[in-house]
Amino acid sequence: MKIGILGTGNIGKTLVRELIQAGHEIKVANSRGPETIDKQLLVNSARATTAQDAVRDVDVIILSIPFASHSKVKPLLTGVPDETVVIDTANYYPVRDGAIEAIDAGQVESLWVVEQLGRPIAKAWNAIGAQAFAEFGVAPGTPGRIAIPVAADRTIDREVAMRLVEETGFDAFDAGSLADSWRQQPAAPAYCTNLRKEEMASALAAAEKGRLPKRRDLVSAVVQERFGLANLSNSDADFLEKLNRLIYM
Repeated sequence: MKIGILGTGNIGKTLVRELIQAGHEIKVANSRGPETIDKQLLVNSARATTAQDAVRDVDVIILSIPFASHSKVKPLLTGVPDETVVIDTANYYPVRDGAIEAIDAGQVESLWVVEQLGRPIAKAWNAIGAQAFAEFGVAPGTPGRIAIPVAADRTIDREVAMRLVEETGFDAFDAGSLADSWRQQPAAPAYCTNLRKEEMASALAAAEKGRLPKRRDLVSAVVQERFGLANLSNSDADFLEKLNRLIYM
């Protein structure tokens, strides 16, 4: 497939590497221009381009951008065909993103993103830490393979996102609709706890929506103190898994 990736942070870099290896044609862009993209990211034919070009003439657009930046993306998607699959990887952390009143009042993060973009999305790769994503992908059938939940409303979005998750080295788990995607938001039992596929259904079912914000902020405060604000999802993978399992499960 032809895939445009917006964002060259830690998740975006791993997506470029793994999806190129899976045989896809990749265009990658960031907010600062193609000349600022690390040349090491452009091996094996990945092409640096502008954000405007990255979303044109592609089958899939993956948004791996700061959560608050979704409000600026809609103009880029003008003219993008309805059948183009858009996958979002981001999570809301008010300490980093600034307060978003609707989400703080209980709106599901993915539904807020849909409102900002004016089109449906799939939610994937948001429930795994950046370091774990970079290091723990393995071939299908490998014992202990980590699962990643995928939420979507359209069948095409779900099927494509699940296929791509599998190709990045993880078991894709159908987590249902976007309305239920709060079950894979920060502080839910399925969030960054590196569960196996057989553990995922019970973890999603065990989530308690009203408890997520307090737990999220507790863990983010610990991670921020130890690793810094920029590393809320990219701290030491083993430490993050243990901390999240202790607080979230």
